[in-house]
Amino acid sequence: MTAPRITPQQAWDAFAAGNERFVTGASAHPNQDVERRSELVNAQSPDVALFGCSDSRLAAEIIFDCGLGDLFIARNMGHVVAESIVASMEYAVTALGSALIVVLAHDSCGAVAAAIDQTGRDPQQTTDSVRNTLAPIQPAVQQLWLREHTDTPYADPARIDANAVGRIHLAATVNELLRSSRAISDAVDAGRLAIVGCQYRLTEGRAVPYTVVGPVELELAPLD
Repeated sequence: MTAPRITPQQAWDAFAAGNERFVTGASAHPNQDVERRSELVNAQSPDVALFGCSDSRLAAEIIFDCGLGDLFIARNMGHVVAESIVASMEYAVTALGSALIVVLAHDSCGAVAAAIDQTGRDPQQTTDSVRNTLAPIQPAVQQLWLREHTDTPYADPARIDANAVGRIHLAATVNELLRSSRAISDAVDAGRLAIVGCQYRLTEGRAVPYTVVGPVELELAPLD
């Protein structure tokens, strides 16, 4: 087990500060020069691991104003937990000494919209792989839909808040990471690691935290 170099709180504070620079148009573009490239030839030591949606609008090093070697990143559509994702996050924590895992969702998510469609009465045709990947998002669709609609179990895209679905799925993703990995859960329990779930606002450029597990103090936005 590689010990973290900084605390989870320090990792979050630096990460959030980078996003704030991006939001305000004051990006510093650190660690993107020739010297940094040379430093990383034989080793890496990212303090933050990021698991996010693969959406092209979530270019992590840009929106968090960091550079080479700063983030260990795994992404897929809809940030759906899979064995390869768990392994990647475990590697970041146990072998690279990352002190923070950020799970990054975003508004206007195509995967969430597709999951809502697949939960509807007449879902569109799609491939088996896409359907299987969307399946873990559908419980979040049903949870929100059945909270307010009891006339039918089939979700109507025009009558459901897709961004709220995304936030429910975000919290479920954090929980699933913990459930799937004893190594990650043990690191959180020992105070070496925190997990923060954020939803990125495309227009504003801000990553808003909605859920946290572990030793980080921050102001959370309400999930509902």
